Amino acid sequence: MKLVKTYKKLSVVFIFILLVIVALLVWKEIQEINNRKKEQAKGFADDLKRIQDKGVLKAAVDYNSTNYFIYRGKPMGFEYELLQAYCKEIGVDLEIVVSNNLNDAFEGLKTGRFDVIARNVTITIDRREEVDFTEPIYQTKQVLVQKERKSVNDSNYVTSALQLVGKRVTIQKNSAHQKRLVNLAEEIGGAIRIETDSLLGAEDLIARVAKGEIEYTVCDENIGFVNKYYYPLIDISVPVSLEQNIAWAVRKGAVDLKSSIDSWLIAFKSTRKFDHLYYKYFESPRALERKESDFHSLTGGRISKFDATIKEVSKKFGWDWRLIAAMIYHESRFNENAAAWTGAYGLMQLMPSTAEAFGITNITIPKQNITGGIMLLNSLNNQFIESIPDSSERVKFVLAAYNVGLGHVKDAQQLAEKYGKNPKLWNNNVKDFLENKAEEKYFKDPVVRWGYCRGTDATQFVDNVVSLYNNYRNIIAE
Repeated sequence: MKLVKTYKKLSVVFIFILLVIVALLVWKEIQEINNRKKEQAKGFADDLKRIQDKGVLKAAVDYNSTNYFIYRGKPMGFEYELLQAYCKEIGVDLEIVVSNNLNDAFEGLKTGRFDVIARNVTITIDRREEVDFTEPIYQTKQVLVQKERKSVNDSNYVTSALQLVGKRVTIQKNSAHQKRLVNLAEEIGGAIRIETDSLLGAEDLIARVAKGEIEYTVCDENIGFVNKYYYPLIDISVPVSLEQNIAWAVRKGAVDLKSSIDSWLIAFKSTRKFDHLYYKYFESPRALERKESDFHSLTGGRISKFDATIKEVSKKFGWDWRLIAAMIYHESRFNENAAAWTGAYGLMQLMPSTAEAFGITNITIPKQNITGGIMLLNSLNNQFIESIPDSSERVKFVLAAYNVGLGHVKDAQQLAEKYGKNPKLWNNNVKDFLENKAEEKYFKDPVVRWGYCRGTDATQFVDNVVSLYNNYRNIIAE
């Protein structure tokens, strides 16, 4: 009997010790998780410095008729122009990544694919657990989108959110609209038949309502207002929420970046430029003119009237037609009669002597002008192909040489090598020395053969073309 009692006591002690050990292990694991979170937050606190050191802000933006699109060859959009203004403020370039799926955008923010989400993100309590929100950019409310009333007896027409009980409403999956409808159903004491779509955005669903393919959807009022220009027979008069704050999102703990954006936004929102941007994209009737154009990326899908010719010639010589289109935009704005004081002419601003060297007989004909320009690109590309094997890096050298001449770019490579930089890299290396060739110290250096050069024109051309090309790749099919 004593043995049994002793055994029981030992069992109790053993279990107690075991529980203590488990508790200590759990406590240690919690501490490690908290420490990792603190370290992660500490790392994100330096996001602004990292962005400025790298010289690029990566932003996730949704592709639609208000936030980001291409019109007549030019990137446009409310969020796009806001981001451009902020990047100019902090002295970095903007890199846009299209992300129409909000869940993917949040995941990309956490993993570091993006530095900021710049789209119509409603601030909610749940989302505050995942990300930090900036100063609100504007306020809007959610509204029901439906067809206008056909008659007084139209049973499908809703005059109050209370009448949504039993109705089927299709909204974007995991959007603020989905959560709002769930809460609304609870508030009005009746089930709403919520149907979600993981592929279509708010504007796509509005279009489906207009076509009669679905009965109802929900969108932000300012988005509904713009789309009423496109689809006059939709009704957006029924609110389903109070006013809500719309903001950008940054990583949890990105204190410096959030503070920088907040300070800039507070100042920028008080300017006439901000008011003009808001009117331009959310209130101006010209939104309809843009979207109905053949040269709007959402509808017509064309960059210019020369797309077919650019595609044909580019394919023949092995170039991405979108890069050639980006060049043409910055050379001539797609004006086939553009002429420079230097004698350069046409879409690709081809010099008559260059055209003659490549057998081009008439540079006033767009196809011949484009052909001559691409033949020059090929010739320049061959000058760098062995020394710069990375094609994405090499194209920057080729573009610079197209703009300012091969000799000046070769000079800049020589200077870069002399001063301990990499002659095979553009940014922070050869680019800097091409710009330096405007200074006597550099253009009179013994390694320089071609003398003075105002290199900033060429480097700006490269930056502009590469940036526009990346925007075209985001949106325009290959």
